[in-house]
Amino acid sequence: MFDAVKVKNDCVNWIREFFRENGPDCNAVLGISGGKDSSIAAALCVEALGKDRVIGVLMPNGEQADIDMSYKLVNHLGIKHYVVNIHDAVEGLKGAIPMELSDQSRINMPPRIRMTALYAVSQCCNGRVVNTCNLSEDWVGYSTRYGDSVGDFSPLSRLTVQEVLAIGRILDLPSELVEKVPADGLCGKTDEDNLGFTYAELDRYIRTGEIEDQKKKERIDYLHKRNLFKLKLMPVFEPDIPSALKL
Repeated sequence: MFDAVKVKNDCVNWIREFFRENGPDCNAVLGISGGKDSSIAAALCVEALGKDRVIGVLMPNGEQADIDMSYKLVNHLGIKHYVVNIHDAVEGLKGAIPMELSDQSRINMPPRIRMTALYAVSQCCNGRVVNTCNLSEDWVGYSTRYGDSVGDFSPLSRLTVQEVLAIGRILDLPSELVEKVPADGLCGKTDEDNLGFTYAELDRYIRTGEIEDQKKKERIDYLHKRNLFKLKLMPVFEPDIPSALKL
C-alpha cells in the first residue's frame, strides 16, 4: 500500500537536505505548466523551503489556451513568478536553421528553449532548477532530452503518475490542478491517447510486472527500451591513460 503522507514528508525532507548540501541560500526555480507535475513539485518545494524561496516561470509559446491554470497555481501558492514567452525564440531558431526541419525537431525545439530560458532565469536568481518529470513518463520516454528531462534535482522522477496524484491530493492544492488530464499541447490529444495505454496500466506494470493486454505490454517494453538512453549519462570514451585523480 502506497503511503502518500510518509512519501510526501520524506520528499520534503529530501529537498531540504539537497539545498543544505547544494546551496543553502539558493532558490528553487521551476517551469509552471499548470499541470499536475509542476503544481505538485512547486507545492513540495514551498513546504520544504517556504514560498519566498520558490520561483515559478511561465513559458507560453505565443498564446497558451490554459495559461490561467498556471496563474492559478502561482497565485494559490503565493510564489514569485515570471513570464517568458518563447515564441520569438522558437521562430527565430526555426528561421536560422538552413534546412527543412523534421517533425521531431519541431516538436522538441520548444521544450529545449524552455529549459534554456529556465536556466537563464535560475542563474539570475541564485537558483537550482527543479526537474518535474515522473517515473511513468520517464519509463516510456515521454519527455524531451535536454528539455523537460533535465534539471538540478528531481523530487518526482521515482514516483509513478498514480503516486504523484496521491501526494497531490493531500497537499493544499486546487483539485483542478492535481486532476488535470495531461496532454501534449501539440495535437489536441491526451498523453494516454498518444501512448496507447493508460497511466494506471503502465504504473501497475512498473510496480508489479502485471498487465493483462499483451499488445500493451509489448508497446510499453518497446518504448522503454527505445528511450532508455534518455535516462543514462552520455557515454564517454575512457582512454588507457594513467591518472592520479578520477571523476
